[in-house]
Amino acid sequence: MDFYDFLKNLEYPKHCVGCEGLDLSIKEPKHHPSYEITTSCNLNCIYCYSKVALINKTAPKEGYYGDLNPKAITISQYGEPLTVGVDRVARIIEGLRERFDARIDLQTNGTIDFTDLDGLIDIAMVSLDTANPKTYKLITGKDTFFQVLENVENALDMDCVLTVRSVHLPNVNDLVELSKLLGEMGVDEHFIQPCSVYKENLRDLTALGFDLEKSESLYEYLKVVYECSEFVNVVIPGCIKVTLDEILKQIDDVNDLKFVRRNAIARKPPEIRRDWMFKL
Repeated sequence: MDFYDFLKNLEYPKHCVGCEGLDLSIKEPKHHPSYEITTSCNLNCIYCYSKVALINKTAPKEGYYGDLNPKAITISQYGEPLTVGVDRVARIIEGLRERFDARIDLQTNGTIDFTDLDGLIDIAMVSLDTANPKTYKLITGKDTFFQVLENVENALDMDCVLTVRSVHLPNVNDLVELSKLLGEMGVDEHFIQPCSVYKENLRDLTALGFDLEKSESLYEYLKVVYECSEFVNVVIPGCIKVTLDEILKQIDDVNDLKFVRRNAIARKPPEIRRDWMFKL
């Protein structure tokens, strides 16, 4: 499949199903409701928005955020939920299932075994940005690469969609090599997203050789996604996919995408834009 046809047929991850970001008529779409468990994390990723939120005191307190008729609930967007213990996470999910008939998506850095949540979650999204242990340590600040791989391997037998989510860091990580590895392992989706850069983490990113100009190029990002697709089922954020579809309707040549830029610099520290409702 050539590049243009690939872009037309590119899909978004199962996690994005039901999200307001798929509807371009919504001016300020909100993410799925989430249950935030903790702002603590056992990694120190250089691009982490949760860390920036803590610095700016915009990180959320524990509890459920969003409407009371959810299609999906994320566990969770800030911190590493499993640091409080898998048993406690299980009890929270059970409490949510008692209240709602909704899809449950676990968001985790993969350093802690989560297979005891089998049957409780519908999607497991594991963050992993490289197939190189040395690069992994540079990005995360920790030496837990092989631990993550083992936990992903163990999760292959779970009754849920297994997604590995990666951030595109030009000149820092090689996502093609990671896609090869994930394809060999048999993960369901490789979810690749561009990096959102905050002033608080720009210096650390630059020190690793991060190329901001390439990060702002839609073409450069999509070419990497295309190259990865040879080895595994690759998906991109739904909000980017629906915007891309509109762009493709307006151009005659796929090379015109070289002139499309995204603003990689986030202007505000991240802040949850949903109402707090309750705590379990």
